[in-house]
Amino acid sequence: MNRIPVLAGLALWLLGDPLLVAAAELKVHPRSQVLKQDAGGHNRWEVVTAEKVLPARETAIIICDMWDKHWSRGATERVERMVPRMNEVVKAARAKGATIVHCPSDTIAFYKDAPARKRVLDAPRVAMPEERPHDDPPQPVDSSDGGSDTGEKPWFKAWSRQHPGIEIDQEQDGISDSGQEVWNFLDQRGVKNVIVMGVHTNMCVLGRSFAIKQMVRRGMNTMLVRDLTDAMYNPARPPYVSHEDGTRLVIEYIEKFWCPSIASEELLGSTP
Repeated sequence: MNRIPVLAGLALWLLGDPLLVAAAELKVHPRSQVLKQDAGGHNRWEVVTAEKVLPARETAIIICDMWDKHWSRGATERVERMVPRMNEVVKAARAKGATIVHCPSDTIAFYKDAPARKRVLDAPRVAMPEERPHDDPPQPVDSSDGGSDTGEKPWFKAWSRQHPGIEIDQEQDGISDSGQEVWNFLDQRGVKNVIVMGVHTNMCVLGRSFAIKQMVRRGMNTMLVRDLTDAMYNPARPPYVSHEDGTRLVIEYIEKFWCPSIASEELLGSTP
């Protein structure tokens, strides 16, 4: 066997050959939940897993509100635990040609001179699709106290930037906290698939102008990374479960009513 072509191909891949990057794919298994009836006619939720191959060049990762610090100590601690894995996933997706959009709301002034910020501002403005009607049932957890499990009272701005542990590639990435700006940037890049990760699942990840609800309502193929998110939920509030179970309930809610979820290892090329 002649190993020269194989080694040459590997070298091109490691060097980021444009043709190989253009052909790169993300193989994912979106998980949804569908309401069905069992043999006895009783309603039940059934987990449905699909298999999708997404062209990396047509896919964007949106990083929602992964701030350097939160007013809730518990929220800050969980973000710290997520950051190394999230950075690993973002680097892998970027290397395959996916678009990375950093969306640390309320901190954009910090990035006013950053090339990645100017790149988004330079994208031509386009008309966003009209919002489609979409059911929005009540969420399964009560976060009316602000959702902190460590006793702080909301709300004060503790953040000043995105967590520095998530690397921003100033030559490729974008920075914004505006739904219109993000849509302009995605349209310019030809993006058809959006993968959302970050915090908080029951608040900003659903509600921001660049996040799940708006993307789904405007017809974008949208997914949540279920192990790179966290809810604002205090176990002292209904449904009186652990913080981890509260986050799981919100993820299941999203899978039922908004969009499917995937696991981070899929973006690293592993089977979940």
